[in-house]
Amino acid sequence: MVLPLASCAPADDNNDGDTAGKSVYRQLYASEVETLNYLYTGNTNDHQMCANMVDCLVEYDQYGVMQPSLAESWEHNDDYTQWTFHIRQGVKWMDADGNEVADVTANDWVSAAQYVCDAANNSSTYYMYDGIVKNASAYFDYTAYLLESEGGTLTADADGNPIEPVAEVSFDDVGVTAQDDYTLVYTMEQPCTYFPSVLSYASYMPVYGPFLEEQGENFGVDNYSVLYNGAYIMSDFQPQSQRILTKNPTYWDKDNVFIDEIDFLYNTSASQLGPESFVRGEVDYAEINASILSAWLSDSEKSQMVCSSRPNVSYSYFFCFNFEPRFDESLDPDNWLLAVNNENFRQSIFHALDRVNALEVVEPENPEDLLNNTITPATFASAAGVDYTQYPALQAISDGDSFNEADALAYKEKAVEELTAAGATFPIQMYMRYNPDTTNWDKECQVIEQQLEGLLGTDYIDVVVEAGPATNFLSTVRRAGDYGFMKCNWGADYADPQTWTDPFKEQENSYNFMATDDDYEIGQQTCTNKSPETQALVDQYYDLVEAAKAITTDEEARYTAFAEAEAFLIEHAFVIPFSISNSGYVATRLNIFEAEYAPYGLALQRFKFQKLREEPMSMDEYTQLYTQWLTDRDAALAAAEAQ
Repeated sequence: MVLPLASCAPADDNNDGDTAGKSVYRQLYASEVETLNYLYTGNTNDHQMCANMVDCLVEYDQYGVMQPSLAESWEHNDDYTQWTFHIRQGVKWMDADGNEVADVTANDWVSAAQYVCDAANNSSTYYMYDGIVKNASAYFDYTAYLLESEGGTLTADADGNPIEPVAEVSFDDVGVTAQDDYTLVYTMEQPCTYFPSVLSYASYMPVYGPFLEEQGENFGVDNYSVLYNGAYIMSDFQPQSQRILTKNPTYWDKDNVFIDEIDFLYNTSASQLGPESFVRGEVDYAEINASILSAWLSDSEKSQMVCSSRPNVSYSYFFCFNFEPRFDESLDPDNWLLAVNNENFRQSIFHALDRVNALEVVEPENPEDLLNNTITPATFASAAGVDYTQYPALQAISDGDSFNEADALAYKEKAVEELTAAGATFPIQMYMRYNPDTTNWDKECQVIEQQLEGLLGTDYIDVVVEAGPATNFLSTVRRAGDYGFMKCNWGADYADPQTWTDPFKEQENSYNFMATDDDYEIGQQTCTNKSPETQALVDQYYDLVEAAKAITTDEEARYTAFAEAEAFLIEHAFVIPFSISNSGYVATRLNIFEAEYAPYGLALQRFKFQKLREEPMSMDEYTQLYTQWLTDRDAALAAAEAQ
């Protein structure tokens, strides 16, 4: 262990504060943040920190009703192409030592937009402006051209390919302006009814421009290279040791911040050590994985310490087939390309995967509760009183089950015939990766390997399961294309079905690479990643998405069109929908139902509004509170819509 947990305060002391009278929450973690630069990162692990350190224009109550935050009020014009926000006065930027640096003003959102939309900064979350804020895309393209052409001095790249000039676009042309210090105006590329929900994401967080300029490339490298205006200040940051968040004494809403200090303690074995550390009163949260759940539930004391975690429709999990395999030659990526371009092969896997069986690894009691038949989770959004997943194109998919042994074997028979004729060799190696730091992911992969090979036969597929690195897993595995078939996830960014198309978008697709150019390089070899048949399907999908995007103010028609695009992606087995997010069973001294809630953005990452409990949450108490929360949420949302 990196830090001796015995040094932590005992549970009873912690519940009513330590010797200084503070309420201190403690949790182990195994994955270090990659950066504190919230304008750059798209990493969920990083977002948990910035969500508590910097506030957005809006926030949410415990039922998901939008509330004022750093914007006290806002309004839009008649056609939803302009949104005006009135900034809360008196909010301060603070440094890591708790010193005031500057006032928060409308200019700070302008500075953030200029940073995110400048291609030189390579922001992972620029896409949140793309096609939404006026001229954001044009400015990004121009800055990208300046990078490629070294300021316009080159007409060809290093390989002799021509660099096409791009018309100059000034940031002054981008639709983010400060009319005065406390009036912020966003102008849209086209009407955008859901724009306020976009604002709870990290790329729309403010930044103090003079400080950002002073830090340059060092912005976000540690707790002293960022500023704070949120509920907490990162007072201590020792990578692979500890992260400490301390309540911001100048916070504008400090009366709703009840936990004084949050201690994240690093340990490479956090998931294994967490449960017993919780029992000893050394930490206040631990995930209880399936391998020990039965023992906990049968123990008279521990059974009162464990409860379910709330189903989370802000994240969707799905299996991707990789159309640009960049893995070792020993795994035969060329053979995989033949297979993945064959729809009958993809359909055989689609119908052979017993998702309920796989979900029993994390939820042995009620795995069906996590099952997600579509990319967009049920209850995420509705229009005209109809849940999005029940719109005509998706209804049968939502109400059905993709697992069908007979269909899987029938598709296998067709695939074998077609792939043999195409020159493929069997078994097809399916290279399946997982992050060893994610609890139970290894066991889930093993279950899937056994189940798929058991049904389809090892003469047809060879599922090769291999751990990726615990650090930078996304960048070294998924974004690098170093897998064949893998569970991926996406978190909703705003309250509209379009957000669930972003993982598969036509530009910069780093999930299944179905949108990439036909030819790509692996070492000295040039590979073609899509067959003409696959390319035709991909083009058809993108046409459906663009048609849906073009419908801006008729919400019912927009939902109908996006449902058709999503159904197309699923019906042709480009992805296999799997589950909503869930932490399984947990031991916790927090009441999640007190916290901010929204099925998109950063609300679920925040500790604001939560209180440290004296006793752990029991299963019976969780069930009672969850049932009441569902009822109260329906009433709160109905009341908000009626206003």
